[in-house]
Amino acid sequence: MECIFCKIIKREIPSEIVKEDDLAIAFKDINPQAPVHILIVPKKHIASISEMKEEDENLIGHLFNMAREIAQELGLSSGYRLVINNGKDAGQEVFHIHLHLLSGRKFSWPPG
Repeated sequence: MECIFCKIIKREIPSEIVKEDDLAIAFKDINPQAPVHILIVPKKHIASISEMKEEDENLIGHLFNMAREIAQELGLSSGYRLVINNGKDAGQEVFHIHLHLLSGRKFSWPPG
């Protein structure tokens, strides 16, 4: 079953792409929760962290490296937050692993 992120990857749904390579794509969230809100999505469909396999370890690490690169390119020197939601109760709405890169405002703790 294809999700909305798979359709974005295939260019069936338009998005504002920030960065892309062979393994992942990063685009602006259409419902931003901060002045900077970018979703970093692996091109391989993995529904959730719970469904990851050991073979996906490098791919997930790649998402964090891409987040670091984007943060540097955007000059987010005052800080940023990286979030992965796993499951409905944690706020996961699209069941395709994705990393939220949030910045541009001060964040509180604990979240949510």
